[in-house]
Amino acid sequence: MPFNLPNILTAARIGLIPVFAVVYVTTDEWYSLAAVLFALAAFTDWLDGYLARRLGQTTRFGAFLDPVADKLIVVTALVILIGNHANLWLTLPGVVIVGREIVISALREWMAEMHGRGLVAVSWIAKVKTSVQMIAIVVLLANPPQLDRPWVIVGYVLCYVAALLTLASMVAYLRAAWPALRDGFTGG
Repeated sequence: MPFNLPNILTAARIGLIPVFAVVYVTTDEWYSLAAVLFALAAFTDWLDGYLARRLGQTTRFGAFLDPVADKLIVVTALVILIGNHANLWLTLPGVVIVGREIVISALREWMAEMHGRGLVAVSWIAKVKTSVQMIAIVVLLANPPQLDRPWVIVGYVLCYVAALLTLASMVAYLRAAWPALRDGFTGG
């Protein structure tokens, strides 16, 4: 594994997953700390990419590990939040977001096999989706799961915005990859 600062930050992000999860589920008094830990991990997502480009330290390992870390932390947070909130209002956007991550991961793997990975590179809409999604999760982690709290409603609304952006980015990726997918299905 190439040990450079961006890859160390990515590994640290993965290391923060069980920490924020345990903090969140162990006591109702630590919501804010769990939110801060998640926000710190989300910040490292931006920072590791910035540093990799700025310092010329992009690696194939980092290109692999970064999206894995992103998916692990988001899915972990959503599963914990859905379990704690225990309602359909949060479950629906959560399922859309997690489902999209699975579809796009499979699509990227398929496209890499078809030598067309560049067709499914990260789009601007996916970056906006990630930002909205991370903010929504921080807001929800920071507050008790009570629908009478204004910030919880804000978090839910942001989750729905993220889910809509998630669907839009998925459609964009599928459109870009469609010729290769079509050829792969027809054997062309």
